[in-house]
Amino acid sequence: MSKRTYALIAAWTVAIIYGVTFTIAKDVMPAHVDAFGFIFMRVGGSTVLFWLTALGMALANPSQNQKIDLKDFPRIIAAAFFGVAFNMLTFFKGLSYTSPIMGAVLMVTTPMIVLVLSAFIMKEKMQRQKIFGIILGLAGTLLLILYGRSMINAPNAALGNFLVFVNAVSYGFYLILVKKLMDKYSAYAFVKWIYLFGFLMVIPFGWQEFRQIDWPSVPFDIYWKIGFVIVISTFLTYLLNLLSMRELKPTTVAVFIYLQPFFASVFAIGLGKDELSWVKIGSSLLIFTGVYLVTQKKVKPTESKGFD
Repeated sequence: MSKRTYALIAAWTVAIIYGVTFTIAKDVMPAHVDAFGFIFMRVGGSTVLFWLTALGMALANPSQNQKIDLKDFPRIIAAAFFGVAFNMLTFFKGLSYTSPIMGAVLMVTTPMIVLVLSAFIMKEKMQRQKIFGIILGLAGTLLLILYGRSMINAPNAALGNFLVFVNAVSYGFYLILVKKLMDKYSAYAFVKWIYLFGFLMVIPFGWQEFRQIDWPSVPFDIYWKIGFVIVISTFLTYLLNLLSMRELKPTTVAVFIYLQPFFASVFAIGLGKDELSWVKIGSSLLIFTGVYLVTQKKVKPTESKGFD
């Protein structure tokens, strides 16, 4: 398989993991861990894993140990702010104020935001095919997450919706910032720094809530769910996202957000917490069609078909 194919597989894997994570994380928050305390564990645990992985790779193959130029640290710090600290804090806090459904609706605006930011910042051409694919994916996702559900648990919907939208914009900036780093370094060389700086930014917000966790009263199954979120949903997914971005444009990576509610529904149906319907089937077809159009490379007369 080509490198681009591996990158697409990585992006699909991330979408599946995040889809499962919605159900798993729901069991942890807020019954056992508050939002910022959970973020403290996610970012702190992942920071340790990234540094241990980088150290192990450096010892195994010293010639591959890349040093970061000092001039690139401002970009790394910015990526840590937009992709880790500000991104996670605004999303979890926003979700506590608004309903999960509205939060999910606002999150799927990320590909549109990335498309616009890429056009202005990276001078990326806004092809009609990509725009149409994003619109189709957005339509399918809205249909999937809104059907048969009501607006509940929204104590301050206006503020919550604003914070979740800010999170989507923040993640869009992160995807563009980190793309430049991917062109110069391996993922292992800089992601440890992104998470270290991100963790330092999260500490003032999450430390107090982390200290308040009553660990003796936490059920055993919650421990492994916390571990899943740290190791699989954070550590592994960020690596896979970075690896996929080596071959794919930020717009292409962002559109896979549309698949997350689809896989979340599949997981819920598998557990007997939801049921299949024609609306879910139709919306899934819209999502897959949208992803296909955005990931399909524009074919030139002299080249064969491939992926963008």
